[in-house]
This record gives sequence, C-alpha cells and structure tokens, in this order.
Amino acid sequence: MQIAVLTFDGFNEIDSFVAAAILNRMKARGWAAYITSPTEQVTSMNGVVVQRQKPLEFTGEADAILIGSGIRTRDILADAKLLSRIRLDPSRQLIGAQCSGTLLLAKLGLLGDLPACTDLATKPWVVEAGVNVIETPFIAHGNVATAGGCLASQYLATWMIARGASMNDAEQALRRVAPVGEEALYIARAWAVVGPFLPARNKVVAA
Repeated sequence: MQIAVLTFDGFNEIDSFVAAAILNRMKARGWAAYITSPTEQVTSMNGVVVQRQKPLEFTGEADAILIGSGIRTRDILADAKLLSRIRLDPSRQLIGAQCSGTLLLAKLGLLGDLPACTDLATKPWVVEAGVNVIETPFIAHGNVATAGGCLASQYLATWMIARGASMNDAEQALRRVAPVGEEALYIARAWAVVGPFLPARNKVVAA
C-alpha cells in the first residue's frame, strides 16, 4: 500500500506526522506513507521545514490518500493550478481528510451532502461549502473518511490499516505507539470510533 500524505505550507505537524508514523508501522507488509507536497520543501504552522518525499502528482498513482490540515488551506483552495495537480479516485483509493483537509475534499467534490467531520475552527467554512458537519471525531462513507481534531489522526490511520489490511494489523500498529500501560484503552477506543464504519469482514474483535 503506497500512501500520499498531502502536506502543504502552513501544515499542522500532528496531522501529517502522527498518521504517517502509524501507517509506516506497516513497512514489513510493504506499506509506505510519503509526505507529499507541491514544492520541494514545505514549512509547518510552527516553522518546521520538511523535505517532501513525493510530488503532488503521486496522488494519481497512490493506493491511498490522507489530507491533513493547516493554516493556509483556503489559500490552497484558491489556487486552481495547484488543485489540478491532485488526482483522487475514491473508486480505487482509500481517501481520508482531517480538519481543514475536509474543506479540500469538499472543494474537490468528494463529499457532496454526506455527513463529515472537521475541527471547530474550520467548521464554518466547511458548512459554507455545503457539507453537513457532525460533532464526532470520525466518519466514513465507503472509501472516503473524515476526522475532526488533531489527535483524530490515529483514527484515520486505524481505519486505513483496517481497510487495507486487517483489524489485527491495525491493532498491532496502535499497540506500538500507545502509551505504555494504556494499549488496551487506546485500542478499545479506536475500535469504538472506527469499527462501525468497517465492512463486516474487517470486524475482528481485538484481544
């Protein structure tokens, strides 16, 4: 599974790095999550400069896409040339977005009037875009998922691993990053949030 983690100037470090770190726990299974950006370098909302691993055009060949948030999302939405470089296909890709990334999904026409999640700061813009925002950390409709709140990135990663591999694989990935002594708590919470949106074949009871 090759995954593009869309990361733009002004990005939120938690969104991009936490999800990518959890997904890359699947390297032994041939998975790889790449920081995917429009320029060679991007700078986070807190001044962290990152070298991209893949260009935006990688979205056309990736098996899955994650779109994080940032403080410049509305500037990105106003850049038609940049948006034209993003190729998303929910018929063959797993696609997840978080916080203001949900606004980008709406702009690209992948949400319509489906319920979606975002953060409180972005909510007015997402509602203005015609999206039905719900007060919950995660929701998925087929191959498209949205999450609200920075730390909800763990739910997007869990969902993507469970969909692309299995619940057992997702559990093992979470177990490796959860606080010591709280592994069962984190896993149970993830299943409670993500489980209702997984196909029946993916619903394995965690040990």
